[in-house]
Amino acid sequence: MITSVLPTYNRAPLAFVKGEGSWLIAEDGGRYLDLGSGIAVNALGHAHPALVETITAQAQKLWHVSNVYRIPEQEALADLLVEKTFADTVFFTNSGTEAAELAIKMARKYWYDKGEPRSEIIAFEGAFHGRSTGAIAAAGSEKMVKGFGPLMPGFRQLPFGDHDALRAAISDKTAAVIIEPIQGEGGIRTLPDACLKGLRDLCDETGALLIFDEVQCGMGRTGKLFAHEWAGVSPDIMMVAKGIGGGFPLGAVLASEKAASGMVAGTHGSTYGGNPLGCAVGATVMRIVSDDAFLAEVNRKAALFRQGLEGLVATHPAVFKAVRGQGLMLGLECVLPNADVVKAGYDQQILTVAASDNVLRLLPALTISDADLAEALRRLDATATRLETA
Repeated sequence: MITSVLPTYNRAPLAFVKGEGSWLIAEDGGRYLDLGSGIAVNALGHAHPALVETITAQAQKLWHVSNVYRIPEQEALADLLVEKTFADTVFFTNSGTEAAELAIKMARKYWYDKGEPRSEIIAFEGAFHGRSTGAIAAAGSEKMVKGFGPLMPGFRQLPFGDHDALRAAISDKTAAVIIEPIQGEGGIRTLPDACLKGLRDLCDETGALLIFDEVQCGMGRTGKLFAHEWAGVSPDIMMVAKGIGGGFPLGAVLASEKAASGMVAGTHGSTYGGNPLGCAVGATVMRIVSDDAFLAEVNRKAALFRQGLEGLVATHPAVFKAVRGQGLMLGLECVLPNADVVKAGYDQQILTVAASDNVLRLLPALTISDADLAEALRRLDATATRLETA
């Protein structure tokens, strides 16, 4: 089909007209079980009543005023994030990519103001930090950067999980280290808690700032509000987006007072960032997701789902190889091409997301019911059976 939309996506031949919890309704009326959640965006599922109520009420009052003025909804959400995290201050964006741009600027400005020539940022192979020029330079992979040169200088990519390479690379020129505690696009690759602790210690030792990209793994997805909490460490700067808006475009950069010290009036801005509508929705998401009882349910469901997925691996060794991930950020390492598994799932009316390393990403709504988890396992089993007999 030829459309007026720029063809930068390989789209599935599906279009949806309505969402209900963990289900999407297609144009033809078919009901699809959604294990992608808009790539970890719809943390509370589709059309969550609390979000519908919030967005309706706020839309009737005020949508946008710009950051020329105080925005009480923005201040309320910032207060919630500061209360629940390491951060002293928050800047609101509209996406994870925008958050990446500010994180890069913030780290470099910190060292500039200190009068030290530290501008290099260390990142890791397999990373994904967005698709802006700065974000692709940080990731550095050929598929991200080919044809878009010259790239923003000052980035260095190291092998994921290579402690020796990191210790050898970090120096008095290193402004910051940026890392996803769990790589999403990179294939649901989890950095062990000991590695995150070691990274924190190394940054403390050398003075480099530590940036966590929790755009995909944050907001309750791993069973804690943010994934780094499992390791008992904190970053200096953190990127947040996706789940924080529950489907509304919203992102944020959280930082310590020290790391943010260079970002004074005039150093950064956003026309839409932190608008009343987005922040009202984000505050509702935060209140729900940060609740201890809610996070305990995420962990319970995650254990249930993982046990079922391990059973699928044992039952279908010709299709699935292993389970990866934490909480409800899980991946099935595939034997067959993961694109074939995603496509076969459409026939069983189940939606999954491909990732690098031949992994099938499973990112259900954090509110998914036990019955829907059981149905997901049934449909994944039917998908694998179909592939085995094709």
